[in-house]
Amino acid sequence: MGFGWQELLIILVIVALIFGTKKLRNIGSDLGGAVKGFKDSVSNEEAEKEVEDTPSEQLSDEVNHAIENVAEKAAEKKDSVSE
Repeated sequence: MGFGWQELLIILVIVALIFGTKKLRNIGSDLGGAVKGFKDSVSNEEAEKEVEDTPSEQLSDEVNHAIENVAEKAAEKKDSVSE
C-alpha cells in the first residue's frame, strides 16, 4: 500500500498552498547548495587523506618538480617578453 500519483499530487498542492511556490524554490536552492557543499567537503577530505598517505619523500619530489616547471615557464615568459 504505497502512495499513488494522485495522492502525491494532492500532497504537493497542499504543501504549495501552505509554503508558497517562491519559498519552495528557495528551499530547493538552499538544499541543492547544501548537497553541493557536502560533496565538495567529502572530496576535499579524500584528497587530504590521499596526501597524508603519500610518503613525504615522494611528496617532496613532486613539489620540487612542480616548482621547477613553474620556474621554467617564468623564464620562458621572461625571454619572450624581452625579445
